[in-house]
Amino acid sequence: MTGGTAEEPGTELRDLRRQFLAVRALLADLTDQDLDLPTPAEGWAVRHQIAHLADTEEVAADTVRGGPRTFAEAVRPYADAEAFTAAGVARAKDADLDTLTGRLVRAQDDTLAALESAGPDARVPWALGLSARAFARARLMESWAHAWDLARALGIPEDPCGEVTPESRHVASLGYDTLPFALRRARVRPPGGHTLRLDLDAGRLGRWAFGPPDATDSVTGPAEAWLRTVTRRDLPAARERLCAKGPLAELALAHAKAFL
Repeated sequence: MTGGTAEEPGTELRDLRRQFLAVRALLADLTDQDLDLPTPAEGWAVRHQIAHLADTEEVAADTVRGGPRTFAEAVRPYADAEAFTAAGVARAKDADLDTLTGRLVRAQDDTLAALESAGPDARVPWALGLSARAFARARLMESWAHAWDLARALGIPEDPCGEVTPESRHVASLGYDTLPFALRRARVRPPGGHTLRLDLDAGRLGRWAFGPPDATDSVTGPAEAWLRTVTRRDLPAARERLCAKGPLAELALAHAKAFL
């Protein structure tokens, strides 16, 4: 698999800020009663989604600037990343709306400030390590994915034009860029000599293409379906709307995952 998918330099932090503002707009009219609405994530209500975003942004900010809750230190007391996530979500049990949303806004602002101070090429010791630019894309992806969950919980109709934003192009490209890692995690060997191109219909935003034009394999279809595939949202339905041609493309639909 070959082919670069670099975004326009300098857009990552700007687009992360825009994505954070989109989440805040989504939560602007919440009531305390809405906090217990179920979301598509099994066992998670709205309150758990907000708490998870706040907790991970707190860890993200400290990881960038070397604070006390770096990723390595935050996960150390837990058996695995899933247990760490569950502990962060559990803190939402008795929190009210103002407490939860206030914590999220502060954490988002801290992440933005930390990344801005660090500069785009600084190294962030999250998992195997990332550049600050790549880390901003990863934070944007997580925010987009949980915003999708929140929108469904709040009864906002699915709208491909609303799901596919200029900022979400980072999510699409991240899903492509992380495919080799996703295949390794799945213990799947990609077929030798095969390359992959994505050709996605992003509606009013035109077409999004990733990978070499002369690739042996291709995935085509709505950009929104690829976004949901790589963030594992409504997965079977999302995959069905994409067309895979070639063995590497089929593996991409089966295993693509833009997060650890």
